[in-house]
Amino acid sequence: MAYSIDLSGRVAFITGASSGLGAQFARTLARAGAGVVLASRRVEKLKELRARIEGEGGDAHVIELDVTDHMSIKAAVAHAETEMGSIDILVNNSGVSTTQRLQDVTPQDYDFIFDTNVKGAFFVAQEVGKRMLARSRGAAPGSFTGGRIINIASMAGLKVLPQIGAYCMSKAAVVQMTKAMAMEWGRFGINTNAICPGYIDTEINHRHWQTEQGRKLIDMLPRKRVGSPEDLDALIIMLASDQSHFINGAVIAADDGFAV
Repeated sequence: MAYSIDLSGRVAFITGASSGLGAQFARTLARAGAGVVLASRRVEKLKELRARIEGEGGDAHVIELDVTDHMSIKAAVAHAETEMGSIDILVNNSGVSTTQRLQDVTPQDYDFIFDTNVKGAFFVAQEVGKRMLARSRGAAPGSFTGGRIINIASMAGLKVLPQIGAYCMSKAAVVQMTKAMAMEWGRFGINTNAICPGYIDTEINHRHWQTEQGRKLIDMLPRKRVGSPEDLDALIIMLASDQSHFINGAVIAADDGFAV
């Protein structure tokens, strides 16, 4: 028996969409029929992605967003809904990191990580969530509308790793944030879940895997391999769909067993 998920008529808002996992999430949701809002600071990269999506027959819109700027968040979400309609799916993907030992983390390093990974992610979800709540409360009988919020955490939020301790702390906060949103918003039909990816080969880190240090890291992994962005396609589609209506507050490790 064949099984397919159709997201036609849905609007998905993807932060950090200019590269890496964010760009892949956008392409995947567009291929499933969703209209996608591509949000990031790097507008030119977003325009290139929009062209690729439209070339494949998809519907995409570009919006500049700085998740560390609260007014930018509010403006971007309002603009998205004006251009594309109500946001049904949020992929909260923006994230940054630094590499250093805990004793070397400066207040600037700490703020750089937490302002994007925690504060930015929270207020993006809050802004979208408030709009989802308003629609749910005002829905006529038989036309109840909820939403799907997918927070991109990390297996580093489940397993502490050396030299990225502050990043691990920030992603652990995203895990707890996901559970809090699921608990408060679930009764309104808003399902909030988190994906915790493991090591994924993207254009940002591709060269690292060819270095001696990168090869040593691969040798430490359970199956001595890194993933590709496409390995998360089925998971993002499922969590974005109506078929995930019974999945709320889940924290799903997609790390090839690394955090076990």
